[in-house]
Amino acid sequence: MRVTISRPLLDRLIAESSSSPTAEICGLLFGDEGAIDTAVAAPNVASDPARRFEIDPAALISAHVASRKGGPRLIGHYHSHPNGSAEPSASDAEMADVVPQFWLIIAGARARLWRSGAPGGLHGVFEAVDLVA
Repeated sequence: MRVTISRPLLDRLIAESSSSPTAEICGLLFGDEGAIDTAVAAPNVASDPARRFEIDPAALISAHVASRKGGPRLIGHYHSHPNGSAEPSASDAEMADVVPQFWLIIAGARARLWRSGAPGGLHGVFEAVDLVA
């Protein structure tokens, strides 16, 4: 599977991640199966944002409601690993849903795209997706 993202959008997300070296940033991804068109930052409401992320439920609900009313299609989310790699962690796997979603993970200047809902994949949940900018 291959998914495209514009270079300016990817650079913006990497810069956003770099501006938060001690806490994970997060947000929502919009587009379709073949392209990430838009990314919207959301507050990280996790109890320990230095090690985990949790997208603000109000932002998530608003995105779902808007999508159902014909707005941009929510296809996944992004978050950073300030002190880790651009691969899903065991904590990420615990939060992953069985419904396939894109997970864009940013670590330093590197961003990798994953899709959840892949039994037998990384942590029994994730498959790598070719991200093209």
